Amino acid sequence: MSSGIEEKKLEGEAGVKSEGEAHVAHNEKLDHSQVLTNKDLMNEAIDGENNEHEQGVWEAAKSHPLACMWAFIFCFTIVMESFDMFLNTNFVALPYFKKQFGVLIGANEYSIPTRWQSALFQSGQCGAFIGVFAAGPITNRFGYRWTTIFALIFMNATIFISFFSTSLGMLVAGQLLEGIPWGFFISNSPAYASEIVPLALRGACTATLQMSWSIGGIIVAAASYGYNNRNDEWSWRVPTALQWIFPTPLLILIFLAPESPWWLIRRGRKAEALRSIERLGDKGERSHKTLAMIERTVELEAEMGGSPTLLDLIKGTDLRRTAIICMMYASQNFAGNLIANQATYFFEQAGISPDKSFQLNLINSCLQFVANALSWPLSAWFGRRTIYLWGTAINVTFLFILAICGSVHQNHQTSYAQACLGVIISFVYAGAMGPITYTIIAETSAVRLRALSTGVGRAAYYVAEIPMIFLASQMLNQTGWNLAGKCGYVWGSTAIVCWILAYFFLPELKNRSYREIDILFNRKVPARQFKETHIDVTENE
Repeated sequence: MSSGIEEKKLEGEAGVKSEGEAHVAHNEKLDHSQVLTNKDLMNEAIDGENNEHEQGVWEAAKSHPLACMWAFIFCFTIVMESFDMFLNTNFVALPYFKKQFGVLIGANEYSIPTRWQSALFQSGQCGAFIGVFAAGPITNRFGYRWTTIFALIFMNATIFISFFSTSLGMLVAGQLLEGIPWGFFISNSPAYASEIVPLALRGACTATLQMSWSIGGIIVAAASYGYNNRNDEWSWRVPTALQWIFPTPLLILIFLAPESPWWLIRRGRKAEALRSIERLGDKGERSHKTLAMIERTVELEAEMGGSPTLLDLIKGTDLRRTAIICMMYASQNFAGNLIANQATYFFEQAGISPDKSFQLNLINSCLQFVANALSWPLSAWFGRRTIYLWGTAINVTFLFILAICGSVHQNHQTSYAQACLGVIISFVYAGAMGPITYTIIAETSAVRLRALSTGVGRAAYYVAEIPMIFLASQMLNQTGWNLAGKCGYVWGSTAIVCWILAYFFLPELKNRSYREIDILFNRKVPARQFKETHIDVTENE
């Protein structure tokens, strides 16, 4: 008799012990495509979204360290675009490079002609323009991991052209080809980062894209400063060769990374999506709730349209979302960013000696890195709209002060004043508009169109940047308008336009799930009312 009681007791304990496992097994057998009609799955989806809203930044970071790491690794691919952009702007200020490829403009003084200077700055952007349009369809087909791996392999190959160049024409061609994978990196990085981290971490993790940009600038500034006094071709070939330190290690790491569970769900690969969610930090029952939450949003968006195409970006409410993304990306060129990108050359044109200009550029790059780090707590404390509007307003003020300094009688003091204002403008951009723009872009797009919309948005950036680079070169170059700090009048005016557009059209998306964002756009809520509009967790639209 006692043995019978013991058997029943053991059976009971086994039942209790396996209850959680049975729940997981049961959920695995359910058809998650019926999340909108299955009451149990809908409850799990609601719980999953509530869990995201309840998590604070620190709690989410502690529970999802691997998600943060993978997001940073993907964002780090942008270091290569940053590296090349800053490299070219430093080359036109490099004494031996100017002597080898430039024209004589004075007593033993050389300068790269404006047309070649613009070509060097623009060729990579032209290649990236091709890359961003190719990235969306390829990513939709093959996923973020394999698309980025392909781009890294292509990047490794194209660096050879730049390294072995013997003319400005070869350098331009090399930059054009290198730009194609840049388009893949900049399209996929913010999209992937926003999809794998919890809601509370979206701002900080997508902001690391701007930090990667600053890291590239620091490496280039250090290498250029170290080699700028060499009087041979290695003064520019060695910094060019440093590009090879990035692609292969990143390729290996990204091969080991989990695919975005959102992309896997859209492809119908639910078992893989669940494993990916677990690898990113959610375990046990919580992973199933996260899966149900993702499925709910994907199914709601699927009801709005079938397979995503570029034409979907300009249909219905997605046209408004695409316009906001394009506006945010294009505005990066109009609020002082081009001064940051051409810092060394700007310092020289402001009257600083070449050696001091390279030193200032290194300081400027390091300060940008600090500003990027400060953007993490800023994105946790303040809204996206607030940061963008205040950051732009501050830079408008400094840009006009810079213009005034450039307009008065020039001496040693005004030269350093312009240089310092250039550093401040770069610092504000790197801490506010730069990083928060990537967060806004990643959050604004519909999940089903994210790979396409981030690509098209970046294309708008290049459409705006290519003529602006030509304008910036014309304003600064001694063979052009030679405006130095007076360029602040131009960039200050364009920044005002950006502020006005953002005030009327930029919505506040902080602490909103992707389901809530979809509903807000579908209801055509005015941008300034996004923050106050209540969306119930049970609503499906």
